[in-house]
Amino acid sequence: MTLLFALLATIAVVCGILMVVQENPVRSALFLVLVMFSLALLYLTLNAAFIAAVQVVVYAGAIMVLFIFVIMLLNLGTPEPMPNKLKPQTLLGIFAGLILVGVLVSMLVGNQPTGETLTSNLVGAKEIGLTLFDPGKPWLFPFEVVSILLLVAAVGAVMLAKKRI
Repeated sequence: MTLLFALLATIAVVCGILMVVQENPVRSALFLVLVMFSLALLYLTLNAAFIAAVQVVVYAGAIMVLFIFVIMLLNLGTPEPMPNKLKPQTLLGIFAGLILVGVLVSMLVGNQPTGETLTSNLVGAKEIGLTLFDPGKPWLFPFEVVSILLLVAAVGAVMLAKKRI
């Protein structure tokens, strides 16, 4: 199981790097879809089937279709080559990335959770629904604000893509 988790994590990281370095925005979005699917499979290895299903349906499905729709609507192609004026920032970014990898590795080596601790805090769909829609907790309003924000973004993309209003 650890080998499968490591393989899926490697696929997610490689697809994430390929997503960032792609010049074509459609290919970049498709690599992001691969990242989302590999994350869903990672959730399945952690016995979180509900979160894996939500990952596929909401993120890899709906959100990525919206992203690809907006990219196609705006007719974004491969950008024209520009001179790289960010040499110091590139080196600083590589240095910061290496520090981040070092911190993550030290955290993983120093804190090895057991199988019991991983499965003792599993939450199912019922608990998530009760928490989300509980009137005593303020989770419903931000959830609805995000959905309205996505709707406004889609309408804004259509308006930007129109030649005449």
